[in-house]
Amino acid sequence: MRSYLLRRLPSALLVLFAASFLIFTILRLVPGDPATSLAGPDASPATVAAIRDRLGLDAPLLSQYAHWIGSLLTGDLGPSYAIGGEVSDLIGDGLGATTELTLAALLFVVALGAAFGILGATSRSRWISSAIRVTTTAALAVPPFVSGVLLVVLFAVVLGVLPPGGRVAFLDAPDLAAQYLLLPALCLALPSAAVLGRYLKDGIERALAEDYIRTATAAGIAPRRLLWRHALPNALPPVVTLLGMQTGHLLGGAVLVEAIFAWPGLGQLAEQGLQRRDYPVVQDLLLLLVAVFVVVQLLTDLVYAWLDPRIRWE
Repeated sequence: MRSYLLRRLPSALLVLFAASFLIFTILRLVPGDPATSLAGPDASPATVAAIRDRLGLDAPLLSQYAHWIGSLLTGDLGPSYAIGGEVSDLIGDGLGATTELTLAALLFVVALGAAFGILGATSRSRWISSAIRVTTTAALAVPPFVSGVLLVVLFAVVLGVLPPGGRVAFLDAPDLAAQYLLLPALCLALPSAAVLGRYLKDGIERALAEDYIRTATAAGIAPRRLLWRHALPNALPPVVTLLGMQTGHLLGGAVLVEAIFAWPGLGQLAEQGLQRRDYPVVQDLLLLLVAVFVVVQLLTDLVYAWLDPRIRWE
């Protein structure tokens, strides 16, 4: 496993390097002067010049890029001129909230996806199969900004059992924090859970159709044992890869869901940074999201290799 990890690390580092260069270049191609935008319309020339010097905008592009990478490696991300405060503090605060939301949504994805997949593949009731098919289709067809509003109307307005938005830290009040977390996590998880459920259902059905499963069934082995000991483990490796990809989608979808439920995470921070053209915040934040996605994919490959030793041997 260690040698497999060492073989995968160079490609992951190459992706991070290419992503950092693309992010840096694209932001510099946006029309307008970022120093003037950050300083504001009433700023003096001296203030604009100070911001330009702090950001290194007068230096050649490669020098600016090298300075930015050096700042990342040393942990000195500098201040945010438009939003206010240190960039590291802003990202740290938003990262905790987004991580909390993403992990909760991931739990929903695994639980709902497993239920959809296993019930859809093993249930002999037409009603259950139809209900699962309708639910997964609706979860895929309805965008999060619609399903989020529907969840708020149903659970916060009509039933009045959950808050419509905001966040409470778990360390302050765990029970209240769970109530605030439930709706945005469910909204974020529904499309990925539907995809995972359909994929798992197909994998289990293919595994149950194998000859050795039919032979074991004819030998009198209990269907439940065949499912949990043979069919499900054989269907898991590709599902794990899909789950890693869906984790990246959860990070991207969190931007929209955070706006719907007023969740103070990286999505709101990215929106503020883009609106105010806060280069230090935007470029650091985008690279962080790419780094998280790369790490998730690397962990996914490791789990896949652990489940399927043939991957390690190749």
